[in-house]
Amino acid sequence: MKLRSHGRYPYSGIANRPASAWPGGAKLAVYVALNLEQYAFGEGLVEDLVPPLGQPDVMNFSWRDWGNRVGAWRLRDMFRGLGLAPSLLINTVLYDHAPDLITAFREIGAPIVAHGRSNAEAQAGLAQAAETALIWEARDAIAANEGKPPAGWLGPWISETEHTPDLLQEAGFQYVLDWAMDDQPVWLRTRAGQLLSVPYPQELNDANAVVLRQTTGADFADMIVAQFDEMMEHGGDQALVLGIALHAHVSGQPFRLRALRQALRHVAAQRDKVWLTDTDRIAAAWGAPEG
Repeated sequence: MKLRSHGRYPYSGIANRPASAWPGGAKLAVYVALNLEQYAFGEGLVEDLVPPLGQPDVMNFSWRDWGNRVGAWRLRDMFRGLGLAPSLLINTVLYDHAPDLITAFREIGAPIVAHGRSNAEAQAGLAQAAETALIWEARDAIAANEGKPPAGWLGPWISETEHTPDLLQEAGFQYVLDWAMDDQPVWLRTRAGQLLSVPYPQELNDANAVVLRQTTGADFADMIVAQFDEMMEHGGDQALVLGIALHAHVSGQPFRLRALRQALRHVAAQRDKVWLTDTDRIAAAWGAPEG
């Protein structure tokens, strides 16, 4: 039986790969990705805390909106206190909706990663022309506001079409975060070259762990510590990536933030043994495309 394949990368068992290391000889690169998202009021795709009763859904919309108005600012202060700069994954409508929020993270050294235009939409099912327009509009908005185009992309809802890696590579993106199949970066084949896939977590992700699986903030913090300790102790000889994905409306809540801060302090306390970094620098350090 021959299964349908994406054709983007071949199988490779991690135990069979050659030894490698990150800058400074570190075996583990650790980054935090903070998603700053903006949703439409009364229409489009949504992430809900409770089942909606119809539109306009004031309860769920205002819960999400709290993230940009309050939660993200508390997270910014936490990152600044820890001496960490997250990869900032932004919906580009925030340049119009909350430009001072992006400025606040830019000031602590957070690189800007494209996260589409808005999380009220997704790429799945789009025609190539429409998806190209979405990608280029997001890229150009960041270039206009940051003085350079973004290196990385995470699709809204991590939603792709058959052509997404091709379109990202052709738009000049260096890496994508959509694919979660490895603990190392992996080169993806595209129709015009290669595009780097940088590992992005689906398990160590507060939206999935807390909102979908309904774990507690303390549970999520324990997950971070356990993941970090295990990868430190039993990671092997390869250069690995540990990503932590946060959303302002989830982890910015004070009762979750307190446990999260303790978990990240545990990680930061060993910064002499690991590479505390961001996704832009991980992609730059991985080297040239294969072949």
